[in-house]
Amino acid sequence: MTELSAGGAFPRPGPWQMAQVTEIRRETSTAKTFRLELPTPEPYLAGQHFLIRLTAPDGYVAQRSYSVASAPDGPGASASIELTVERLPEGEVSSFLHDVVMVGDKLEVRGPIGGWFVWRGDTPAVLLGGGSGIVPLMAMLRLARQEGRAGLLRLVVSVRRPDDLYYPGELPGPQTTVVYTRTAPPGWARPAGRLTPADLTGLDPAATGFVCGSARFADAATTVLEQAGLPADRIKVERFGPTG
Repeated sequence: MTELSAGGAFPRPGPWQMAQVTEIRRETSTAKTFRLELPTPEPYLAGQHFLIRLTAPDGYVAQRSYSVASAPDGPGASASIELTVERLPEGEVSSFLHDVVMVGDKLEVRGPIGGWFVWRGDTPAVLLGGGSGIVPLMAMLRLARQEGRAGLLRLVVSVRRPDDLYYPGELPGPQTTVVYTRTAPPGWARPAGRLTPADLTGLDPAATGFVCGSARFADAATTVLEQAGLPADRIKVERFGPTG
């Protein structure tokens, strides 16, 4: 099991272990969620991630980091995690997960990783996610709903078009807003367009901002948060890169 960092600040990674794939769900045409059962349960926080390591017969090793999409199982260790993985055209690990891995297979994983971009579920937060950047923010939303504290969160998701939206059946609620930048669904109240401060009206001045997405989205969303009145020192940013 993982150990706590000095002062018990956040869970730190345990040893590598072989987790079994118990469920695979398609989120979009290029993204799948993998549910993994851990032989040794691990405590983690919403916003942390796990490593997946693949080893070829000739000894070649490739590993990638993927954010956890599922909510932690309370204060204790969790026996399972869900990782949502976008398939990248040249991605060694993501292509293997999408094209080869099946329910019942085992994957070598290690985690949790990260101690800064985390939310414990007990303070106000505003979450801005671009595309696949919604994944760690979804763990935060699920945690808030699970603990009956959904009122602490405001989640704004920015995607190009409806087919690009992760978790469409689970997202709707008074805590969430979806911004379509290219094509909005028929009858959608907000016209398609980039995220603006107007999308963050009523922002809690005591909130911490969490921004996750591509470097371009992260920079733009950070600016929007600042324009909406959130101080820069209360904004945490995690940039996703093409490391498939």
